Amino acid sequence: MRIERVSDDQFTIFLTFEDLVERGFTREDLWHDATHVKELFSDMMYEASTELGFELEGLLLVHVYLMQAQGMHIIVTQKADPLDYDDDFIEMEVLLDESKELIFCFNDFENIIQVCALLYTLDIHDGQIYSYNDHYYMLLDHRCIDHNKENIIAIMSEYSTPSIITSYRLKEYGKEVMSSKAIDQIMNYFH
Repeated sequence: MRIERVSDDQFTIFLTFEDLVERGFTREDLWHDATHVKELFSDMMYEASTELGFELEGLLLVHVYLMQAQGMHIIVTQKADPLDYDDDFIEMEVLLDESKELIFCFNDFENIIQVCALLYTLDIHDGQIYSYNDHYYMLLDHRCIDHNKENIIAIMSEYSTPSIITSYRLKEYGKEVMSSKAIDQIMNYFH
């Protein structure tokens, strides 16, 4: 589990699917077992507050993004609430959202070239590439991955790691290297 403070009233938590399995969860549990999920989020909130020195009170807005291969990215915002709660009361409003895209982080552009050659054989031609904080990121949306998701994840995992950076952050702060048809472009330039 990775925790980062964003501001005085917001922090993020990133859990890989391995972290969830260690805590006794499956992906399906998140959608169907409300009691178990509430316990998970309560535990994570207290772990994060202890690690960051973040005092939890009042209303917490918890936005959970389930990412295809990466795990779960959680954004927690503490809201000033007009109701006068006592110090021990915490209310969580949890929103679940599932990402329909894959994002992988590459240390070297050469690895992207190798992945593109393999994905091209699966008849995948699209994708976007970004540069951010001395790494390259390949983003594939749901149109690319729907029919071959497991194969794509297996191939990309050999050459890269699942990204904990969301597409929103890449698009806002990263440098766009290829905005569309990245796999086709790589194949044209390097093969």
